[in-house]
Amino acid sequence: MRPLISAIFLALPCAASADGYGFMTPSGNIYCNGAVEASQITCSIINRTAGPPALPRPINCSATWGHVFKLGPIGPATLSSSNPPRAVNYTDVAPYGVSASFGAIFCQSESTGLTCTNPQGHGFFLSRRQQNAF
Repeated sequence: MRPLISAIFLALPCAASADGYGFMTPSGNIYCNGAVEASQITCSIINRTAGPPALPRPINCSATWGHVFKLGPIGPATLSSSNPPRAVNYTDVAPYGVSASFGAIFCQSESTGLTCTNPQGHGFFLSRRQQNAF
């Protein structure tokens, strides 16, 4: 297992007390906030060219749907209603081919997309062309 970026592992002891860490993929299209102590991650995809969202829109969601994915230490990934996604200027970039853990959540950045999973095997895959929640 390779580190997501060396800065993440250097920051994790501090992040654990702050309970959060933000990064983006090299494309600048996916932005994530991982909570180390809570073992959870939330990732937003700005531009998606895929068909319908990974999960159906809830009846009570009148906001933007299909861009914000959440994963905790147990259970499947979920999507959230949100304001329209916008780019965030994170300085930490998760280069392709590296991985990191946020508590019990494991994420892998690849040129094909970002995959995050929990110990139960649930998670999500995000790329411009495809988004899956499992």
